[in-house]
Amino acid sequence: MRNWVASRLNGKQLFGHPVGLFALFFTEMWERFSYYGMRALLILYMTKHLLADPHRAGLVWGYPSLERLLFWMHGQQTVQQLGSDIYGLYTAFVYLTPFFGGMLADRVLGQYRSVYIGGILMAIGQFILASEQAFLLGLVFLIVGNGCFKPNISTQVGRLYPEGDPRRDGAFTVFYMGVNLGAFFSPLVCGTLGQMVGWSWGFSAAGVGMLLGLVIYWLGSGLVPRDPPPQRAGRETSGEAHKPFTRPEWIAIGSLIVMCILNIAFWAVYEQQGNTLQLWADERTNWNFMGLFTIPSSWFQAFNPGMIFLFAPLLSWFWLRQARSGREPSSVSKLGIGYYLIGSAYLVMIVAAWATPEGTRGSVLWLAGTTLLATIGELYLSPVGLSLVTKVAPRRVVSMMMGMWFLSNFFGNYMTGYLGTFYNTMPKQHFFLMLALIGICTGMVFTLVRRPLEKAIGKHL
Repeated sequence: MRNWVASRLNGKQLFGHPVGLFALFFTEMWERFSYYGMRALLILYMTKHLLADPHRAGLVWGYPSLERLLFWMHGQQTVQQLGSDIYGLYTAFVYLTPFFGGMLADRVLGQYRSVYIGGILMAIGQFILASEQAFLLGLVFLIVGNGCFKPNISTQVGRLYPEGDPRRDGAFTVFYMGVNLGAFFSPLVCGTLGQMVGWSWGFSAAGVGMLLGLVIYWLGSGLVPRDPPPQRAGRETSGEAHKPFTRPEWIAIGSLIVMCILNIAFWAVYEQQGNTLQLWADERTNWNFMGLFTIPSSWFQAFNPGMIFLFAPLLSWFWLRQARSGREPSSVSKLGIGYYLIGSAYLVMIVAAWATPEGTRGSVLWLAGTTLLATIGELYLSPVGLSLVTKVAPRRVVSMMMGMWFLSNFFGNYMTGYLGTFYNTMPKQHFFLMLALIGICTGMVFTLVRRPLEKAIGKHL
């Protein structure tokens, strides 16, 4: 079957891009369906079910030890704070392992094999989550599997295009739409099953999504970049791999490191959508539709990917129009715009907290407005950053540098969990003000270093 697909489609283009891009698009779409379907349930599952009953939580393999570790780190915590910490640790390690997965692919497995291994591990992890006792074990499988999968499928997108191909930024925007198409449908399916039928049904549906992604990757295997056998690759590139980096290569690596450090603040604030904003959606938002029925609060997780799918083409068109008139911001400048936008998003939530007193439920439009600003900020930062890594990083370490880009998400997501512990200990207006200031102040710092960064990697912009 896959040989038939390859023989019919290999070498063809669709919408001006290699067909292999769309094989990667649908693989990533189902992988993100799996990841975000599980994430839509995670904080609710922990705070409303698993950790809410101390006896049930005590039966989870490894949880008593984890609880003692968190007590040693932060002192006595409420269920919401424990859930926020575990959420932050899980999403942080999801973005730590790609650094090592990229190294493993560069040196041993190759990107193609790494994607397969990662997908299989993640599918196993999703099905394990259906068991309450094995909850933490399931998270471990997801963390390790994601480390193999995420940096390598992103790198394969870049490898579809030759050096200097102007379609590369557009390819990552198309790829990013696939990410968010899967993320849009997953809360509607997994979230509804988890909240309305049973938590295990939601997690199992996420596992089925990952299996579908693997099937599509297998069918499209003849359309995506393939690696030479590891032994042969080692002989051919060993000299290059041990050659010292040149001064321009060190400058490129250093510039990426600076951008990764600043990204930490962006993701610390942005990822509150799956943590404290999901709690706001569940506890402080009216989801009743015209008095007819109530929508599951986990559908909030579909706002962001749905908006990305709507606005990514519009933003690409807007950038193209700016480029034709010579006014398009550089790739580096786009990152800075993203920081200001994510900070501004939480200014909306400050007003929402003032307009929605404790114990009442407010309009869903507050969350929609916040998500709109956060989404546009994400579009200015995330796909542009992925493309920038493939253009700036030295070729022999491109997967490792892609892993380093995701490493900034590790620290950012850990900070998401830590910042979330203040959600019920601070007035909500002050909590959202703190998040807004983190984003806006990071944008100000970036403004100060923008010109040196643009000068350092100007040829890649």
